[in-house]
Amino acid sequence: MKIEKSTVPLTKQIAVSAILLAICIASQFLKNLSVYITGPIINLCLILAVMMAGLTWGIVLSVITPVTAFLIAASPVMQAVPGIIPLIMCGNIVLVVMVALFFQPAITHRRPLFSPRSIVAAILCALAKGLFMGLTIALWLLPTFIPAESPLRGKMGVFRMTFSVTQFVTAIIGFVYFFIIWTPLKKAVVKEQ
Repeated sequence: MKIEKSTVPLTKQIAVSAILLAICIASQFLKNLSVYITGPIINLCLILAVMMAGLTWGIVLSVITPVTAFLIAASPVMQAVPGIIPLIMCGNIVLVVMVALFFQPAITHRRPLFSPRSIVAAILCALAKGLFMGLTIALWLLPTFIPAESPLRGKMGVFRMTFSVTQFVTAIIGFVYFFIIWTPLKKAVVKEQ
């Protein structure tokens, strides 16, 4: 597998990425309602960034969105262990790199994107993100850096779920949204390439 280089003009890459970042930021104001609202939207925007603007812009959004999440609605665990932010960035990068590997070639070679193969690829991408974040954040970072006397210690079960299974589920939902909206977007993207 090879990561395809984007053939979309730079101005369009910047414009698309800016719009997707604005959507991410707007969704982060809803973070306190439910992670199942914000998470899928962020994952959808990361996937769309790769598919419409290229891997570089997917990585840019992967790095920016955890910072904006921290600035807009930082959870108590993010405030207690700010080292979580780079690991969230890396989890997002795992997702976008895998999207570039599995999904970008379908556009370049004008193959159908929605197929049994793409469903398996979506599950693998979401699983990789969930596993990475589960291993690095839930099983290593938080148990290591949350002090034993902290009230957050009592919520370790919730954190394990949030930074593993929930990441997988929200990425899967993001892919469902992607498959739904990609059909109308595909014509515009393919026309530009």
